[in-house]
Amino acid sequence: MPFDLETAEHPETLRRVAIEPVSRVEGHGKVTLLLDEDNHVKQARLHIVEFRGFEKFVQGRPYWEIPVMVQRLCGICPVSHHLAACKALDQVVGAARVTPSAEKLRRLMHYGQILQSHALHFFHLASPDLLFGFDSDVAKRNIVGVIAEYPDLARQGVLLRKYGQEVIRVTAGKRVHGTGSVPGGVNKNLSRAERDALLKDAYQIIAWSRDAVHLIQRLFEQNLAFYNEFGTFRAHTLNLIRADGAMDLYHGGLRARTADGKTLFDHVDYNHYWDHIFEEVKPWSYMKFPYFRELGPEAGWYRVGPLTRVSQCDFIPTPLADKERQAFVAYDGGRPAAATLGTHWARMIEMLHSAEMIKDLLHDDDVSGTDLVTQGEHQGRGVGVIEAPRGTLIHHYRVDEHDQVIRANLIVSTTHNNQAMNEAIRAVARTHLDGRELTEGLLNHIEVAIRAFDPCLSCATHAMGKMPLKVELIDVEGREIDRITRAGDGRCC
Repeated sequence: MPFDLETAEHPETLRRVAIEPVSRVEGHGKVTLLLDEDNHVKQARLHIVEFRGFEKFVQGRPYWEIPVMVQRLCGICPVSHHLAACKALDQVVGAARVTPSAEKLRRLMHYGQILQSHALHFFHLASPDLLFGFDSDVAKRNIVGVIAEYPDLARQGVLLRKYGQEVIRVTAGKRVHGTGSVPGGVNKNLSRAERDALLKDAYQIIAWSRDAVHLIQRLFEQNLAFYNEFGTFRAHTLNLIRADGAMDLYHGGLRARTADGKTLFDHVDYNHYWDHIFEEVKPWSYMKFPYFRELGPEAGWYRVGPLTRVSQCDFIPTPLADKERQAFVAYDGGRPAAATLGTHWARMIEMLHSAEMIKDLLHDDDVSGTDLVTQGEHQGRGVGVIEAPRGTLIHHYRVDEHDQVIRANLIVSTTHNNQAMNEAIRAVARTHLDGRELTEGLLNHIEVAIRAFDPCLSCATHAMGKMPLKVELIDVEGREIDRITRAGDGRCC
């Protein structure tokens, strides 16, 4: 019986193995594997098992509350939601362009977010697998083990994240869930003292970021065939791109390329993203499945994030990061630029780029400017798109004549990557688990593939429908007396 990507024949005859919860990721998810009697994998799925409902409960709220509300989706990437919402609501308040000071302060906030998030993921969540091995002792394979064996590296990871959080604090007002950006601009600038304090450490942060790029490059060199082949699959791509083809993590047009490198669309105005992107709902996950309309739901899924951004931009507009990008896309015939684990390499290149951008912006006097807010004729709709740490993030709002939000649609980075993550775990299951006796180390291979995407599962739970539910009646001795189950389509049994 062949491995089926979506369904397994006669699932009632197969053995079910669950990885629950998936560890070292943000949010709650699980993986289920269906195995036959010879341990051949017949189905592998990533399930998102929590539901948040932000798209519904922001309805009826005044639009100016939204940038503060939606960042509560996540404590790791709140700035991304804060800025995407503000970019959408800039259009609502008629701010076709914010002032130079407002844009540069937002960019500074955003690059602080990219820096701290990438540092957190690589050093705290991913490095235990990469440094100790996927099959290593689970008691050692964690951040405590990294601190014990690689104390200098762990310290650099902590200080890199701390610096990014400090950039966020001085631009947003708080390290987490700040209020610095508002529809039409920002509400604070940087003092000379704040700029000097951040510049004091900026060059050390750049050096550490460059060291991190070289660390992941060395890990590839030590096990090149494995890193290039682990969980690898061909995928279409989507990312923002600057008008001249440069990487731009704050603004730009949409670029999409097919798995064989052909351009599907380029520099598209994201205000009409729905002409190209549609979302499908499946009954076994609270996360939607986006796809390109031109290619349809079966063939049109795609990948976003650092691997896509670094490999699909024409250049990076900071010198050190672009030099590392060139080495990355040329290395071993470009294979790391298509590998799931190549995402870690690309992520560190973006961290270096963010450090360089922070340094450049701190030298720009506009970040201490006083012209911070602009408005014009109000509109009833706004779309904001930004490149969050995990990939392209879309916020779309409709506002009525009473300034209340009447519709919201959020397509977050992890949702864009939903099918890609499922493809990655299926590729790993085929190669590393199929036909073998399962061990904790082998199951960790599945988690490693998921962690490479740095998924934010709580951000991504937006599918609507009837909540699956199982109720069990247990007597005082622990015996099951009765059970009723409601499936995602509402059927009870």
